[in-house]
Amino acid sequence: MPELGRRTLLTAIGATAAGGLPSAARAAADDRRAGPYEDEVRALLGRMTPEEKLGQLQQLPWAYDLNPGSGSTREVEDAARSGRLGSVLSVFGARTTNALQRLAVEESRLGIPLLFGLDVIHGFWTTFPIPLAQAAAFDPEVARADAEVSAREARSNGVHWTFSPMMDVTREPRWGRVAESNGEDPHLTARYAAAKVKGYQGSDLSARTAVAACAKHFVAYGGAEGGRDYNTVDVSESRLRNLYLPPFKAALDAGAATVMASFNTVSGVPAHGNAHTLTDILKKEWGFDGTVVSDWSGVQELIAHGFAEDGADAARLALNAGVDMEMTSTNLRTHGGLLLREGKISRRRIDDAVARVLRLKYALGLFDDPYVDEAAALTAPSAQSRRAARAAASRSMVLLKNDDGILPLSGTLGSLALVGPFADTTDLLGTWVVPASAERFPAVRILDAVRRAAPDTKVTYARGVGPDGDDTSGIGAAVAAARAADLTVVVVGEPAALSGEAAARADITLPGAQEKLIAAIAEAGRPFVVVLVNGRPLTIGSWLDKAPAVLEAWHPGIEAGHAVADVLFGAVNPGGKLPVSFPRTVGQLPVHYNHESTGRPYAADNKYTSKYLDLPPTPQFPFGHGLGYTTFALGAPRLSRASVSARALRQGDTVEVSVSVRNSGGRPGDEVVQLYVRDVAASIAQPVRRLRGFRRVTLDAGAATTVRFRLAAEDLGFWTNDPAGTFRVEEGTFKLYVGTSSTADAELTLDVT
Repeated sequence: MPELGRRTLLTAIGATAAGGLPSAARAAADDRRAGPYEDEVRALLGRMTPEEKLGQLQQLPWAYDLNPGSGSTREVEDAARSGRLGSVLSVFGARTTNALQRLAVEESRLGIPLLFGLDVIHGFWTTFPIPLAQAAAFDPEVARADAEVSAREARSNGVHWTFSPMMDVTREPRWGRVAESNGEDPHLTARYAAAKVKGYQGSDLSARTAVAACAKHFVAYGGAEGGRDYNTVDVSESRLRNLYLPPFKAALDAGAATVMASFNTVSGVPAHGNAHTLTDILKKEWGFDGTVVSDWSGVQELIAHGFAEDGADAARLALNAGVDMEMTSTNLRTHGGLLLREGKISRRRIDDAVARVLRLKYALGLFDDPYVDEAAALTAPSAQSRRAARAAASRSMVLLKNDDGILPLSGTLGSLALVGPFADTTDLLGTWVVPASAERFPAVRILDAVRRAAPDTKVTYARGVGPDGDDTSGIGAAVAAARAADLTVVVVGEPAALSGEAAARADITLPGAQEKLIAAIAEAGRPFVVVLVNGRPLTIGSWLDKAPAVLEAWHPGIEAGHAVADVLFGAVNPGGKLPVSFPRTVGQLPVHYNHESTGRPYAADNKYTSKYLDLPPTPQFPFGHGLGYTTFALGAPRLSRASVSARALRQGDTVEVSVSVRNSGGRPGDEVVQLYVRDVAASIAQPVRRLRGFRRVTLDAGAATTVRFRLAAEDLGFWTNDPAGTFRVEEGTFKLYVGTSSTADAELTLDVT
């Protein structure tokens, strides 16, 4: 495993039930606080009035297409001139940000520059696949590529700060923000979080190609009850630390400059007022010295939670819990002076929050040069960025089914029909796209790309049905097109508006009459394949048995059509895997691979075990599943040794697992080798499997390689329910599983003595 992971682990093992930071973590935190800008920060704090300090803790929203002086932005402009504003969100454009920045730098008393933030989630001008799709690549370099392109485009347009990556582990496909997540596994999510942070920030935040990353949402937002956005999360300390926190720790170890609090409660305490998570864990235990920003009106919403009595109480609770900057609502700026005079908040805490904001501005180089070069602003995707987005999209697609090798399609097909509501549409970008980008740079249509990929094939198109609604009047034309063609591609899925924030769905089948379209095409009796474009796992009904092949394309981004065509015609051999389980029905939820066992685990022939009477216990498609156009053979996995002492693991020792993998098919392709761990017996019940290693390999036909994984204490241990943080590596037997999905059955036994 990487050295970074071992360092993280040693810190974790050093935490004791008595609380406080291990000595190494304390020293690291002290080093960061004594960073390169500390003298400047302290000097500036000494010159600031209380009102100016509270102003640095305020972030106000802009309205994308407005310019300074428009009248409707007067509140922001006046706050900038008076030095009572620290940041503006939802603003971009070199000319706009420069004009706004001049108000703060040239007209306020101290000339402190503003931070400009924007939701750059999976692209700025160049829209990459949604994050859930990127996770399906099982290749963190996909996320890094997205972040590097996004940072370069955004920073040139005046953006300093992106509210990404979202690393909320979730087992809830009804939750619309599953599209913005990396799925159900903390290890996969942690690897992606680190890669995206490094892509955004690079090696120097002040570089004109870097933006500050924001690890969000802290914490456990993905556990929202019923999959309803903003809803309650009730979670034990052990699940908090083993499931939800690891990706955040990985992001901070990668250097994430900021963290955003989450909307949900955590075991009854709203995250914006949760001192245990924001201060005890994040700032003290982990030594985080960056900025904690609220989510949109998250401080104000402490009142609606029934946690705060009024705005002043909300400001007091949020600041004392660990929030450093308030987004959109203005309780800290409005009530902070009175709270300070009444002793309800301290000058020391205010200075700490302001120092965190100022450090970020210094690190971004804003005090040296607060403006951007308007002539150098990137105004469109480059050919290179489009190639990167196309590669990412095709690399993220998952072949769910491919009976009789119907895919890939031949470029010499005589005729091909494309039907379905998403075959000839640009609604393929997905959730959280910069509005100006969606308007100016829409997705490539699948119909156009297929015609380009197969110029000698007669391609016909019939919509059949809409993306929603009950109108089936167009199905007849679609069936006629299918009967007249050698093969039909049915493109169905979800509109982008049905996933993302505030887009929970109780029914996660295909919307509208789309399933009726598939059934009608199947009854036509001609070969067909189904392409899914969606932002979440779907419940795939009876049509699955009728469809010879199903390709999960997700919402693929700006190069959607080309990427789909690349996979359909075999220019790219699909190698993606599912980062989240696909349930059979919503009544089965939650269903995920890394569940704990029960005292009565499922047994098909015993009614009195954990089961449904009317449904198998397994998902429709399991985590890690994905096919390709070639086949792979894995050899018997090997352990470097059969036993290791717990003491040696705690001191940094590791065990190697190796397995040979060979492309046994007739064409080049990709395979994702996966390693899972099970602690057979522990003092706290452990998941039946935990992903602890994965590697995507590309091999020519007949070629072979050996994949090696390192298991360390962090892979074999777990966090207890001690709120002060206790990590434990226990003696006992561990089962290791190696394969190509979470159902891998090649097994090894490791004894920890």
